[in-house]
Amino acid sequence: MRRMRIGAGATLVAGALAVTGLAFAPAALAVTPGTATITADCGSFGGGEATLTATQDGTAATLTLNSSAITAPIALGEDSIASTLTLVKASGGTTSFTGTENPAIAAGAPVQVGPLSGTVASGDSLEAFGGSLQMTVFGITITCTATGPQSPGPFVFD
Repeated sequence: MRRMRIGAGATLVAGALAVTGLAFAPAALAVTPGTATITADCGSFGGGEATLTATQDGTAATLTLNSSAITAPIALGEDSIASTLTLVKASGGTTSFTGTENPAIAAGAPVQVGPLSGTVASGDSLEAFGGSLQMTVFGITITCTATGPQSPGPFVFD
């Protein structure tokens, strides 16, 4: 009988600890939407449709840009593009995402930059329209701007 009480007590304690752990576990953070599409104008370097992909981990966030319409004029080595993506906050001001990450890109191939890192606050609503993407390659800066709002809408961070 005594063993049964210890076993039942241990089970109750373990269950209570498990429930407490769930209650205090951090909530999963998510940015919505996870991807958005923009049309970008990069001046004499071309332009067209691009996809932005966003992720969030607490106040740290990353954005990656992929575009089959914006292509590399020459072959580019891995991590050779210094990029700054500036998005406009709905509450005013801007937030920038920076980095030098990109895959090796063949001449004429689609451009991909990122993940670019930035800091966000809970509730931030960020939009590409009104911001810019600056990419520096071999000392030449290419500036791309969105020609309209991103679709399906701004990124909203938890």
